[in-house]
Amino acid sequence: MFSLYILKDRKSVPVDEPEWAQWFGTHHDERVVGRWDVAGTEVSTVFLGFDHQFRDGPPLLFETMVFGPHGTPHLVKRYSTWAEAEDGHMNTCTVEKARVRTPG
Repeated sequence: MFSLYILKDRKSVPVDEPEWAQWFGTHHDERVVGRWDVAGTEVSTVFLGFDHQFRDGPPLLFETMVFGPHGTPHLVKRYSTWAEAEDGHMNTCTVEKARVRTPG
């Protein structure tokens, strides 16, 4: 079984399955760290709600994905905290903005 989390004041809190299911179903907007879209490229960073750390280390609870013009993800980055996810989102947006301006 994997560990489930919700957010309280942007901090991850471990919870049991019923509490997770109730919170996750009703707090969609609170799970979005950032979203950016231009020229058919979307950068989306969200709270996942369960640990994606499959090795030793802190739980990976946030994810940034970059979707190209056809909706196919071509980059995934994961983070442990809201602050790391915000920084990662902004860094990814900066890279993608430069890439969109100078397609290669």
